[in-house]
Amino acid sequence: MTNTPLSILRDYYGYDAFRGQQEDVINHVVKGGNAFVLMPTGAGKSLCYQIPALCRKGVAVVVSPLIALMQDQINALDQMNIKSAAINSTMTFEEVSAVRRQVREGTIDLLYVAPERLMMPDFLSFLDKCNIALFAIDEAHCVSEWGHDFRPDYAALSMLAERFPNVPRVALTATADAQTRADIVHRLALDDGRSFIGGFDRPNINYSIALRNSPRNQVLRFLKDKHPEDCGIIYCLSRKNVEEMAAWLCEQGIEALPYHAGLSSEVRAQNQQAFLQGERVIMVATIAFGMGIDKPDVRFVVHMNTPKNIEAYYQETGRAGRDGLPSNALMLYGLEDAAQQRQWIEASTAPQAQKHIQHQKLGALFGLCETAKCRRQVLLNYFDDHCEPCGNCDTCEQPPETFDASIPAQKAISCVYRTGERFGIAYLVDVLLGTENDRITQFGHDQLPTFGVGQDLTKPEWQNVFRQLIASNLLCLNPEGQGGFMITRAGRKFLNEKPALPMRHYVKPLRNKRKAGSGLATSAPLNTEDQTLLNTLRSVRSELAKTNKVPAYVIFHDRTLVELAQAKPTNLDAMLEINGIGKSKLDRYGQVFLDAIANEASSA
Repeated sequence: MTNTPLSILRDYYGYDAFRGQQEDVINHVVKGGNAFVLMPTGAGKSLCYQIPALCRKGVAVVVSPLIALMQDQINALDQMNIKSAAINSTMTFEEVSAVRRQVREGTIDLLYVAPERLMMPDFLSFLDKCNIALFAIDEAHCVSEWGHDFRPDYAALSMLAERFPNVPRVALTATADAQTRADIVHRLALDDGRSFIGGFDRPNINYSIALRNSPRNQVLRFLKDKHPEDCGIIYCLSRKNVEEMAAWLCEQGIEALPYHAGLSSEVRAQNQQAFLQGERVIMVATIAFGMGIDKPDVRFVVHMNTPKNIEAYYQETGRAGRDGLPSNALMLYGLEDAAQQRQWIEASTAPQAQKHIQHQKLGALFGLCETAKCRRQVLLNYFDDHCEPCGNCDTCEQPPETFDASIPAQKAISCVYRTGERFGIAYLVDVLLGTENDRITQFGHDQLPTFGVGQDLTKPEWQNVFRQLIASNLLCLNPEGQGGFMITRAGRKFLNEKPALPMRHYVKPLRNKRKAGSGLATSAPLNTEDQTLLNTLRSVRSELAKTNKVPAYVIFHDRTLVELAQAKPTNLDAMLEINGIGKSKLDRYGQVFLDAIANEASSA
């Protein structure tokens, strides 16, 4: 095997061509250049440092935030006969010493470490004596205070430029807005390098966002209609919600496992392993789960509450469909989510300027929830990207009806003002509807001009108006109140100018709107013969995965199995034409799959 980037891609990874900007990034880093790389999840960021590591002399040091992520990549590299290792806190002194010896001897191509390990004086002294090919900083948004997952240990990585000035550095992430991108480049001293900004679009993901009304049943219908035989992730807000939802799904006959920081490390590891190696397992989790998961056949991600911002939402939904096959992202949201998230922001010890940024980011997320436009357009616009209406989100598939809500909005904002900007939505709606109760009478709000002026709308319709006023940043949570809302500067401007204000009509939630799905999603439906063969190949893959004690996707991705089922190669050379089959995997597994294809053909 030669060691040019393209030959490595063909021989080890089994692909004939690079995607997007991969080739430009790789060539730049191979020549010794520094780089900042932003590509969507599933676009192949890891190749942007793995292939240069094989082209350059020495060991590539990969900074990764989670042990699970390190081990996942090491397992996949091992299947391709690429030498890699990690040094982390789970290893014994003897194991660490053995890896260090291999690095010094030059038998390791990639070494994975956490930022805390990298910054230890003893480890830095060790690296001073090694031949280093490059530094790769994965999940680089953790460097920035304006990123959605800032980690102080990452900030210290700025010293790499001073201590190792002649070693190229490449920082990679899938989620960073313009401010975060600039901060990463500055903090890691990459100003003299090149920035490679790939498009943010994940066209294979269908985005749906719905108002939460009966969340368990909403999720159950989603699973039965769209993903009866698929694996996926369901995110819940609290540990209690995670355990209750996982138990409830099991009662419905669905294999579901819980994952949160309150479980023992043994249980977390056991459940994560079951998820990685299973093909129809659902993980119900807090956001403690996911960053280290490189499982390509996750067919859906469900949020039962809103994340804290669009970056978090984009990263978490990006864990679906990493193999490029059609997948779904469903979010359920409610007005109480905004109040809860804003209370957490205010209760944090972050500087006031950072709290302001977090409030803005949360407002943008609720704008995405309440928009009548194409979801993908709003999502991409947030990252300074753009697209035409996608046809692959709920607002494109079933465009919501809109109306000019300028008059209801004036009534609602006036009610907030006249009641002192300290009450929640339920109380404000009661005032607008003219509801007579002791609390309203106690405060004298039954004497206000706004009392009873909203009887032209129902209670759910008024709640709909208030949600969209909050999403439009015309109202916000009053930090000095107990869940009360106040008027923003934009809201006061609206009251003065009274422009047209389009809003989504309130729509009573419908049930069972979609027909049942067929399990594994593919770009085009397989015929009966191909689907039967695909099921056989998946069984073969599952057995090989158990024998080799690796996740099924480490053997072959779903996309590779689909191509095998369609092409039905009859010899090993023909198998090399299938995407995802390199020489190493052909030697390991080729004949087993050829036999399965031949047996299926003879029994047809």
